[in-house]
Amino acid sequence: MMRKLGTIVVLCSMAIAMPVFCSIAEDPKEVEQWFHDLTTKADQKVTKLHFYFQDLRGITTTMVAQSNTSLTSPTFFGLTYMVDDPLTVGPSQASKVVGRAQGLYGSSSKEDMRLFMAIDIVFTDGTYNGSTLTVLGSNPITQTKRELPVIGGTGVFRLARGVALLNTYFFNAALGNATVEYTVIVQHY
Repeated sequence: MMRKLGTIVVLCSMAIAMPVFCSIAEDPKEVEQWFHDLTTKADQKVTKLHFYFQDLRGITTTMVAQSNTSLTSPTFFGLTYMVDDPLTVGPSQASKVVGRAQGLYGSSSKEDMRLFMAIDIVFTDGTYNGSTLTVLGSNPITQTKRELPVIGGTGVFRLARGVALLNTYFFNAALGNATVEYTVIVQHY
């Protein structure tokens, strides 16, 4: 009983201490003040990030919807996947994980291989731990290099805007697995 009580005390202490270590305002009044301060002393920053998106069909990516013609369509139109893909420092799946790509993508064109992507890049390590960036747009996956918009962010990346430059590093069509290199450049405050 005392051991459980000790564990509860430690966990509660950690929960209470977390706001002290987090420098980003979350309370509505603090966020309002943050926006007010932004207008008077805003220094915009540019941050460049580099990581690899590890898309593993059936492991970190699951089909959630399809139309009655998706599997016979040359572009798999309507096929939709929910993802929780690891983001790694290097191209190897064994590389250090620095975040997760969480969201969905689906085949959105009847004419070419194109995915509509709505993905939150959730950082789980280092300076950006707990912060997110949102990528939303059309991804022409047959092109080796492509660009998607970054439309926002949270935490360190509040009010972020920028681009995610994608480069297919590896693709296995039989398994549906892919490793995609991401270079993300964002402006934020």
